[in-house]
Amino acid sequence: MFERFQHRSRELERLDIGDYTPAEYSRWQREMKYIHALFGEQRALKNTLFRDIESGGAKRFSVLDVGAGSGGLLRELGKWVSGRNSFLVGAELDEVAARSINDGEIAGVQCDALQLPFADGSFDYVFCSLFLHHLDDGSAADLLREMSRVAAKRIYVIDLNRHPTAYYAYKIFGWFVFQRFTLEDGALSILRSRTPDELRQIAKTAGLNDVKVEKSRANRLILSGK
Repeated sequence: MFERFQHRSRELERLDIGDYTPAEYSRWQREMKYIHALFGEQRALKNTLFRDIESGGAKRFSVLDVGAGSGGLLRELGKWVSGRNSFLVGAELDEVAARSINDGEIAGVQCDALQLPFADGSFDYVFCSLFLHHLDDGSAADLLREMSRVAAKRIYVIDLNRHPTAYYAYKIFGWFVFQRFTLEDGALSILRSRTPDELRQIAKTAGLNDVKVEKSRANRLILSGK
């Protein structure tokens, strides 16, 4: 029964192949805000990136979110650092999503995450959330390498942990809450995610230093490094 969790699934999600309607995508964006708040991305970000910003005591800092979606996590970060001199940018491949990020407080840039259009060390911190599991091992290492290139201080990668308890709990709970598109892709996301040891191996391949893999609630893992 649990053999399927021993290795990552190679099956592509509907989100990856574009097999969804505009209405499904619009609802997915709304439901992802709920998932970020309830299932742990906000907590994971607050206990890692925001913690390090706080401990650093810098009056000015910049943050890039790679694969930012509609910019929900950046907006939460903006609330936490309200009153400080911050520069927050979301990078997103989808044109509509990239435009939706811009709101006067946050800038949106449409670009490929594996070819970020920024100079080395352009941002103090770079993070991504629920993005790495969409990539194969080679592309995942390329992403970490590219994030590290444009980060002057540290990168943070928040993703799922491939575990049967999380998979079945999500399937049961999500059936009552989410549309079929979000439910099925979310369950597949868990099967496509990596274990802590697999994340460390990807980080090693990418050449990161000072690598940490921390666990957060709701089956989240946070990889960080330089």
